Formats: sequence, structure tokens, C-alpha cells
Amino acid sequence: DVSKLAAHARAKRGIAVVPQGREIFSLLSVKENLETGYACVPRKDRTVPETIFELFPVLKSMLSRRGGDLSGGQQQQLAIARALVTRPKLLVLDEPTEGIQPSIIKDIGRAIEWLRDQGDMAIVLVEQYFEFARDLADDFAVMDRGEVVMAGTRAELDETEVRKHLTV
Repeated sequence: DVSKLAAHARAKRGIAVVPQGREIFSLLSVKENLETGYACVPRKDRTVPETIFELFPVLKSMLSRRGGDLSGGQQQQLAIARALVTRPKLLVLDEPTEGIQPSIIKDIGRAIEWLRDQGDMAIVLVEQYFEFARDLADDFAVMDRGEVVMAGTRAELDETEVRKHLTV
């Protein structure tokens, strides 16, 4: 049970969270935002992995720009990249598509898909955009008012039943 651990203790155990709303440091540069992920990384590994710039190439050209000057989609990419700097075993993404333009959603989806396919970290994706989540998930759980009402593998997913829980 990690629920009672402080954030830094969770990070040391390999858990990285990309919160809803991104929470990047708006006055720090992109480079400095990425470097905040170093806190739980051994000194010898305190570099930004090149794969981050392969996943999010726009960040490499904006290293000196302040985080607050980036678009919402660029900030989301930065938030995910900052989490990846910690080299997590578990990556938790809370609503990564919220307020993001469709082209950036596709870029983020491709990055998550690549990370999933590497097979060296678990990814928990909390998402209301059904198609995005469906296309990335191996397993799923549908929650309604804080309670899991459906769960299973992608093969077991009944879209009609899921959509009943997504309508307002």
C-alpha cells in the first residue's frame, strides 16, 4: 500500500504521475522542468533520455522557453516527459487529452503506445475520451461514481455497455 507514502517516497519506488491539469512549472524553462525529475534518480543517471526527444521532438527545440509560454498540448508533452525522466516502473496519466487539440492527442497517443510496447513499465491511463483509451488499453476498468462497474481485457470490452456509463 503506497497511499500513505509521501510523493517523494512514491517516486523513489518508481511511480510517476502526470496529473490532470499538467502542473508544470510555468516560470522554469523546459530544460529546468525536465530536470526536476532528477530528484529521485541516482546521480549517475541524471540526464534526459534521448528517447524523450524522440517521443516529443518539439521539446528539444524549446529547451530554453519557459513552461508557461508553451501551448496546452506542449505543456502536456512536457508533463509526460518530466515523468519519464524519473524512469518509472509505473506511469499514471490522469486525463492526458483534456483540453488538447486533436493533432497533439494523436502524438501523445503514439508516445503512450510506444511506451506500452516497450514492456518495461506499467501504465495506468485515466481517461474520459473513450476511443483514445480503448485503442491503447490491454485491460480496462469503467468507473461510475467512484465504483468499478465493468472490468476486463480489451477483447472482453463491450463498447455498447461502456458507452452507457459514459453518457450524461
